[in-house]
Amino acid sequence: QVQLVESGGGLVQAGGSLRLSCAASASIFSINAMGWYRRAPGKMRELVAAITSTGSTRYADSVKGRFTISRDNAKNTLYLQMNSLKPEDTAVYSCNTSPVPYHYWGQGTQVTVSS
Repeated sequence: QVQLVESGGGLVQAGGSLRLSCAASASIFSINAMGWYRRAPGKMRELVAAITSTGSTRYADSVKGRFTISRDNAKNTLYLQMNSLKPEDTAVYSCNTSPVPYHYWGQGTQVTVSS
C-alpha cells in the first residue's frame, strides 16, 4: 500500500521559513529519486526540487538558493526546508517520485505566503 503524507505547511510572512516533511512508503521511497512538487491556483503542477536515493539534488530556478531538499532513508522521510519565502511560493506542496510521479498522490500541504 502506497503512502505519501505531507505536513508542515502553514501561513507565513514573506521572508519567513517553513520546513515540510513527507512520510512515504518504503516500497517507493527506498529505491527512487523523490521530489517536491507544487501547484499554485490556476497553474500546472511543477517540480521544484528533487533528490536521488544517494543524495544528489536539483532545483527549479525559481527556488534555487532558497529551498533545500533532503531525505532520511532510514525513516523513509523527505524534507523541504524553505527560506526567504515569497508570495509566489504560495501553493499546495506534494511529494512523489521523480522525475515521473507515481500515479497516487497524497493530500499535500498548503503553503501560504503573505506580502
